[in-house]
Amino acid sequence: MEQINIHKAKTQLSRLIAEGKEVIIARYGQPVAKLIPIKPFEQDRKPGSAKGKIRMCDSFFDPLPDDILNEFYK
Repeated sequence: MEQINIHKAKTQLSRLIAEGKEVIIARYGQPVAKLIPIKPFEQDRKPGSAKGKIRMCDSFFDPLPDDILNEFYK
C-alpha cells in the first residue's frame, strides 16, 4: 500500500480516486488517514424485501407522554 504526504494527496486527489487503490496519507511521515474506494452493493435492493421480518409493538403508534412531548418544544 502506497504512503504519500498530505500535500501530494491534495494535489493529486483526482488521480488517486480514479486509480481506486488504498492509499495511506501521512503528515511528517506519520500515517493520519487512509483513502479507500467504496465497494458497490453486491446485490440490488428491493422495496419490501424486509416485509414480515420487522415487528412493532401495539403501543408504537400511541401518543407520547406529555413530559416527553414538552421536551420538543423547549
